[in-house]
Amino acid sequence: MTYHVKKKKTTQNRLSIKQIAAVGLSGYLFIMFFIAVLTSVEHDRYFSSRNLHTWSTQIQHEWLTSFFVYENRHYLSAEDINNPPALSQVIFEFATRLDMQDPRTLLGRELPGFASFDGKIVVAGDGTDFTNMPVESAPPMEVLMEEREATSKRLELAEEDERNQEQQTTGQAPVAHIIHSHSRESYLPELKDGTTVAFHPEVNITLVGDRLGQKLEEHGISTKVDKTDIEQKLHENGWDFPRSYDVSREVLQDAMAEHEQLELFFDLHRDSQTRDITTVTINGETMARTMFVIGENNPHYEKNLEMATDMHNRLEESYPGLSRGVITKGGGGANGRYNQDLSEKSVLIEMGGIENNLEEAYRTADILAEVISEQYFDAQSVEGGE
Repeated sequence: MTYHVKKKKTTQNRLSIKQIAAVGLSGYLFIMFFIAVLTSVEHDRYFSSRNLHTWSTQIQHEWLTSFFVYENRHYLSAEDINNPPALSQVIFEFATRLDMQDPRTLLGRELPGFASFDGKIVVAGDGTDFTNMPVESAPPMEVLMEEREATSKRLELAEEDERNQEQQTTGQAPVAHIIHSHSRESYLPELKDGTTVAFHPEVNITLVGDRLGQKLEEHGISTKVDKTDIEQKLHENGWDFPRSYDVSREVLQDAMAEHEQLELFFDLHRDSQTRDITTVTINGETMARTMFVIGENNPHYEKNLEMATDMHNRLEESYPGLSRGVITKGGGGANGRYNQDLSEKSVLIEMGGIENNLEEAYRTADILAEVISEQYFDAQSVEGGE
């Protein structure tokens, strides 16, 4: 009887050892599989600080602060913690990505194209709301690359402006850089009658960049205007339109390597909104309204937002209504970077819409050059005083 009990205990011990070995082996295999997954996926896509920021934007900051309280009681003094949200509400939003205070989080997944309005209005200009946010759109690449006719007069004026700009270049090392990530964005009044697609390989937003660069030079700021045909490079690489910023990023990095003095970076665009939204009359002249766009998913977000907000305020003070305001974009479905991670002084600027003409955009560029130069030299004097 005693022998039988000992034998049974020995069998149980052996079974226990086998179970432990099996669990250990399974755990080892799982760890090796997990490591293989981590080392094979694209780290920049899933584990970069930019994407971590994107994920964190899905949770309201009040909730994050509530969680911090469990580790640091100092956060109890924050006003946001006075009425912490219910845990069930936190779990619901984290699981579903739905914010019950913002219907756009639900509609944006159901309505095609709704993501175009999924930005945050930081500073609202006259008439600006969520119904008239900047619209970034483009036709299919084969349509985009079609040759379109522009008025012959406008082409002649463009060539003349380019010659004049070459004569006025200061030759000094540039401190400002202008690029056009959607370089073929044009204005319908500048194209042949009947044209419905506002894109052109020559008469486009790059002419506005030329004008802004010329005026910045006149105000004492040496400027490099890049007129790379981004859409052509997209076509050559077989890339889709959303990868425009990948192409312009390479251009920017090359410029920064060549000109170490560069400080100010501006990416000019043309909005797809209609004339009633993108036009203002000041002192009897019609002008193309601006909109400043800042990406949230980059480490220089706050500095760039501060710069854009100051530009808006300066415009509003001297030319009320010219600026439509400042918006930010981030999170899923948006670029959220716009290459602004390359500099603390980088702003994307919408210059009018599809129904504006170049003269209206030029008038705005002239004023914008005044504001940029004032802002730059004011900052220089402050830094010099320190």
